[in-house]
Amino acid sequence: MKIKHIVLASTMIVSFSTFAQKDELKVLKKIYGKEAPKPDEVVEYKSNLSKLESLATEEADKIAAGYYKSMLPLVEIKSFGTAITPAQKALIVTPKKVDEIEKGLNAALEFEKRTGKKVYTDDILAKINIYKPELINYAIALGEQKRDKDASDVLYSLYKLDTKDHDKLFYAASLSVNAKDYDTALMYYNELKKINYTGETTLFYAFNKTSKQEDPFNSKTERDLFIKSGTHEKPRDEKTPSKRGEIFKNIALILVEKGRIEEAKSAVSEARMANPKDTSLILTEADLYLKVNDFETYSKLVNEALANDPNNVDLVYNLGVVAGNAQKVADAEKYYRRALEINPNYFNANLNLAELYLRLDEKFVNEMNKLGTSEKDNKRYEVLKAEREKNFKILLPYLEKAYELQPDNEAAKKTLMSVYNALEMTDKYKALKAKN
Repeated sequence: MKIKHIVLASTMIVSFSTFAQKDELKVLKKIYGKEAPKPDEVVEYKSNLSKLESLATEEADKIAAGYYKSMLPLVEIKSFGTAITPAQKALIVTPKKVDEIEKGLNAALEFEKRTGKKVYTDDILAKINIYKPELINYAIALGEQKRDKDASDVLYSLYKLDTKDHDKLFYAASLSVNAKDYDTALMYYNELKKINYTGETTLFYAFNKTSKQEDPFNSKTERDLFIKSGTHEKPRDEKTPSKRGEIFKNIALILVEKGRIEEAKSAVSEARMANPKDTSLILTEADLYLKVNDFETYSKLVNEALANDPNNVDLVYNLGVVAGNAQKVADAEKYYRRALEINPNYFNANLNLAELYLRLDEKFVNEMNKLGTSEKDNKRYEVLKAEREKNFKILLPYLEKAYELQPDNEAAKKTLMSVYNALEMTDKYKALKAKN
């Protein structure tokens, strides 16, 4: 009899615990379902949630506790009604809370998918669709506050709630780079690489007959409806460029930052093998070799990219910089002049071409200073003076153009004043000096 009493007592305890959990769940479900729970009901919700967490032993009960815990911020927000302020909401919704929401909801979704019993799935999917735009705005706001790590965490949570939304993972990675959280960024970029993310999309536009401006549309179907109705015309599609180059570039740069140079080269090489004609990847590999000061390989790769895109002014200019740094003045001049043929308003090409000619000035000045006062030296002095002035006059238009493009650039302004002074262009020198 004693054994039976012990078993019966144990059974009663288990039964009591089960009934208690059911009671807690009923309370949580009731309060959660209210449009505007009262403050005391929020307290009751938290109390029953705490009880359920301590009593739950079965997996289903633990999942339920996790679900209602993840929904606590929503219950708190609803309790304020429409009078809730941004400051109050900021105390409730934090990056950590968003992470808890993601983990609680995904645990419930995975459990119900595995067991085949839908209890919370439909509500979860509906809530994600409703509140996703608000959480995106929250992430944007965090980014504007320079809280890049928090913004990245929120976007990653959103990605985990909808793993088809690869854009959120891409921007989470970018924000991690901004936050100098390179380990996290590398993990996200490797995931993007694994899923073969490109970020390429098609944007749809049409001309609004009333506003006389182009309007964007969410899809071709939506745009076609407006064109059919007669309000719009002149449909136009625009493809956004691939982000693969940026992804591999950042993987490589992070690996370089960590001193893992060979891994960086391997990562880019692997991408190039899969996409040999992808200009963005050629440039990514070029940037890597520039980073490690391998200028020969860099120039080779940039020329390869230029074969695909001969009018890429940035590439042409960069070849000029590499040649200039290697003291290959003739090559540098050729590339800077080519860059200015493509874009005459390219500030750096104008300034650097002027600087290239200014290098000759040191040679003139050094020789002039070594001359004596003999008749022969005086004649040589006049020759050098004339050559120096000729050199100044060659570079002057480029320097003036650079100053015109960026009048606040101190290097351009001071150098231009010096050249005016050397050429005895007094009026221009004084006018420019007066602007300081």
